[in-house]
Amino acid sequence: MRTVVRTVGVVAAAAVVSIGSVSAACADPAAPVPDLEVTTVLDGLVRPWDVVVAPDGAILTGERSGRFVVKRADGSSGEVAADLSDLYAEGETGLMGIALAADFASGRTVYTCQGHRGTAGDSVDTGSLGSVTGSLGGNDNGTDIRVVSWTVDPGWTTLTRTGDVLTGIPVGEGGRHGGCRILAHPDGTLYVGTGDSANPTVPQDRTVLGGKVLHIDADGSPAVGNPDPGSPVFTLGHRNSQGLALQPDSGRLYNIEQGTDRDDEVNLLAAGDNYGWRPDRIPFVYDESVPMTDPVRVPGAVAAVWSSGKPTIATPGGTFVDGAAWGAWDGALAVTSQQAKKLLLLQLSGDGRSVVGAASVLEGEYGRLRSATRMPDGSLLVTTDNGSGDQVLWVSPQG
Repeated sequence: MRTVVRTVGVVAAAAVVSIGSVSAACADPAAPVPDLEVTTVLDGLVRPWDVVVAPDGAILTGERSGRFVVKRADGSSGEVAADLSDLYAEGETGLMGIALAADFASGRTVYTCQGHRGTAGDSVDTGSLGSVTGSLGGNDNGTDIRVVSWTVDPGWTTLTRTGDVLTGIPVGEGGRHGGCRILAHPDGTLYVGTGDSANPTVPQDRTVLGGKVLHIDADGSPAVGNPDPGSPVFTLGHRNSQGLALQPDSGRLYNIEQGTDRDDEVNLLAAGDNYGWRPDRIPFVYDESVPMTDPVRVPGAVAAVWSSGKPTIATPGGTFVDGAAWGAWDGALAVTSQQAKKLLLLQLSGDGRSVVGAASVLEGEYGRLRSATRMPDGSLLVTTDNGSGDQVLWVSPQG
């Protein structure tokens, strides 16, 4: 099914508005977003969490409850067999982020971030970081979140598991705040955004993998450039980091995370920075009344590039749009929204530290939107998150 969505009137009026602690000059209404052609690539899905496109044109998605589905370059589609017998899929946790290795064309390696269901007596190998189970994750049986590596055959029929790249990411009671987005950097390393497992001390605890953005090599070891050479922790002080986006040309890395009842955020990441989420104001209580970025209780906390204010719109993912067809919005950050059921376009300033224009597209057209992935031609793949009848959509500007 193919639909052309008219986007006239979606650009914010020209004005300077306050967004939390960030000032943003909205885009000129004379520069509208191009009309968008929206095509259904896959349908009949249930909560597809992420989607990737391979060099051969195959499009792979995964349902949170545990199923891989592909649309092959020849137009055929179907389930991709995979051993997910140990998947922990509860609440917000399950089969989550998917990424293709930078050298996928030669090695055919796929990475996933997924819940792992342990059994009584299981332990989690966290290296020097210590235990992250028990009181931290609400589980004492080895249940955690892991980055897993797979290889896929040329026909896209079977994913074969090749190992656990990283274990020990904590998972909250009932699967709350599991994260978990993977970004495969062109240099071969992996960035992993994690949730804080709804535990009050996790976001500021450098010995725990939750509430962080992690940076690892393909074998799971800490990547060069991390603040502590022996730790995968790249940044800390995050609540539920579900989106990661690499800005073309500049190489700047942004995370997109979900707020409480206020302040979904987009953050510009730098090694060692602390983004100020500290929900332990009351001992042993996960206090969500505190600010998402709290410079009073977290000295030096880095302010968000963009914040939703109150109420939140639930921002689980995003990517940068690219190409002349996007017109004045070429290079904008496209952020998905579940609650507001739209795709938010943010024009960033030259230094990448503020927003200078904003527009909403697809608003109310397809329900809750989960992930956005840039295609080689600059168009987008967007997944819906409505709980049934979900889709992978191909969104192409008609500029």
